[in-house]
Amino acid sequence: MFKRTLVGGETFVGLQNIISVFTDQRFLEGVGRMTVFFVVQVPIMLGLALFIALALDSGRVRAARASRLAVFIPYAVPGVVATLMWGYLYGPDFSPIAQAFKAVGLTPPDLLSSNLILASMMNIVTWEFVGYNMIIMFAALRTIPLESLEAAQIDGAGQIRTALSIKIPAIRQAIMLTLIFSVIGTFQLFNEPSLLSKIAPNVIGTSYTPNLYAYSLAFVNQDPNYAAAVAFVLGALIMTVSYVVQLRGRRKVSA
Repeated sequence: MFKRTLVGGETFVGLQNIISVFTDQRFLEGVGRMTVFFVVQVPIMLGLALFIALALDSGRVRAARASRLAVFIPYAVPGVVATLMWGYLYGPDFSPIAQAFKAVGLTPPDLLSSNLILASMMNIVTWEFVGYNMIIMFAALRTIPLESLEAAQIDGAGQIRTALSIKIPAIRQAIMLTLIFSVIGTFQLFNEPSLLSKIAPNVIGTSYTPNLYAYSLAFVNQDPNYAAAVAFVLGALIMTVSYVVQLRGRRKVSA
């Protein structure tokens, strides 16, 4: 609730900083990007995690333990390392992807362009967190009583019918947990845009995501007061969206 100026030093401004955030075009554009990110990336990520968890729980996957570990390993890779690795793979000149396109006589896509950079970040986050969400869902699947599964088998239900009618409804709370974690993670996105901005500075600005914008305000522009206001508004937004998602999930479970 303070503002620092060259003349007069730090002065109390009340809610002026908070009000300014709601009319800050750069902040609103960042929120818009993350909303698109959430709507597109999260269903894909959680859908893949659920599919893999159901496949592993079905008992029909060979080397199930090794497969589960292989899917989970990307989550164990630090986010900075993962982003740097994918940043190299996205390179338009010397990356394996670009070389593969050139080898067959095709022009490689610029995965770091303004049109594709958001999708490229979606791919990185999906690669990192599918295994994490899969483990949560798989652990929930293992708690389903065997009696329910045996009864469905006796009634002639196949794997797909059992998954849709018994398994998925039984782990709705776990799915809701992964969804809330995804809400928080999406609007807090920082590592990926921060590191990719070093190799695509003309595409990713300092306000590409709300979290990156708050960091830039505090440590680049040296405006910690307004950065704190952005952080508080972002925190309130995350809590609101998480509450709405949880409320809708409870209604569906109770129904």
